[in-house]
Amino acid sequence: MSANGPVKDYLENINKAFESRVRLGIMSVLMVEDRVDFSTLKDTLQLTDGNLASHLRALEEADYLQVEKQFVGRKPNTTYHATATGRDAFGSHLDALEQLILSNRKDS
Repeated sequence: MSANGPVKDYLENINKAFESRVRLGIMSVLMVEDRVDFSTLKDTLQLTDGNLASHLRALEEADYLQVEKQFVGRKPNTTYHATATGRDAFGSHLDALEQLILSNRKDS
């Protein structure tokens, strides 16, 4: 195995769905909070409606989050929560990042 073999292995375990700062932020919030509404995500991550919506859609299509739409009084309210698949995928992604960081610290 080449000297960069283990690093290559760690990089292969990094999930491309979470490479974006926005998606990493969305999933980080959803791992801590059970359910989060659109406005809270928008304010927390300091994003525009369109930017947030496109990233949420991509994570929903990957089955990493679930969307619930309801009315609170007369106002529509959209909330999001991480699916079991999303939690597992994000946990594996974080593990891969951690291993990559630790391998680089050992070598330096």
